[in-house]
Amino acid sequence: MTFIPNNLDAFAAMIWTWAATFLPRLAVAIAVLVIGVFLAQWAARAVAATFRETHGVDETARPVLAAAARYAVLVLAIIAALSQLGVQTASLLAALGAAGLAIGLALQGTLSNVAAGVMLLWLRPFRVGDYIDAVAANAIAGTVKEIGLFACQLETFDGLYVFVPNSTIWSAALRNHSRNPGRLICFTVALPAGADFERGREALFAMLRAAARERPPPEVFVDNVNAGAPLLTCRFWVDQSRAGEIQRRILDDARLSLMQASPDLKPTQITRTVPPESDPSRLL
Repeated sequence: MTFIPNNLDAFAAMIWTWAATFLPRLAVAIAVLVIGVFLAQWAARAVAATFRETHGVDETARPVLAAAARYAVLVLAIIAALSQLGVQTASLLAALGAAGLAIGLALQGTLSNVAAGVMLLWLRPFRVGDYIDAVAANAIAGTVKEIGLFACQLETFDGLYVFVPNSTIWSAALRNHSRNPGRLICFTVALPAGADFERGREALFAMLRAAARERPPPEVFVDNVNAGAPLLTCRFWVDQSRAGEIQRRILDDARLSLMQASPDLKPTQITRTVPPESDPSRLL
């Protein structure tokens, strides 16, 4: 309905009254929003700093808790600002519930990332600092830097930044290379034909004892003999923190140990291998 004032002065007075009543409340609402944004950022930083100094809270959950504190303060600031404008918060919450349902139906893919993030935080298949790889549509591998509500942030071995939605990781088979305390390392050594493989086995065993864990003890055994040339298999367990370093140098150490034991033990080939899943001896 169109309002036509009978008197221009009355209309001006009405506009002035409305402005005098509404504009201060609008200014207060804007101020509440601005203060709420700063308080939300401060709350997130304060929660993150507090958890950094608290050893009882896992580092994996710290970013999520800081984000939850930030969003909680923002929601309270928005509700307070709307109440300054005369909006009934009870009806607002009902409207927000209906809008949230509609948005949830429209953003099923995004909300699936939130659900997957909650499950990752609950079940803890990996933590911040672990090296993981997931068998997805594209191979995903890297060191976990942050686990968020929507996505995980990884860093590859060559320093690349990877942003992976939580649902992608949750729906894929996952291997955690850092979770277990020990790693099995295997390699085979081909000796020359007619070589004294007992002496070679003793040299390799002495070399492995210096690098391997005490339990289970290292193993060196004859895997095959082809035309008088023995093939030795070496298996030993190392600490997780030293696995990469030992894998890089173990083959050269094996070659030097054999040549120091006897020039006749110079290996013809050394190959690092992984026992297949079908080999039950890998678990013994």
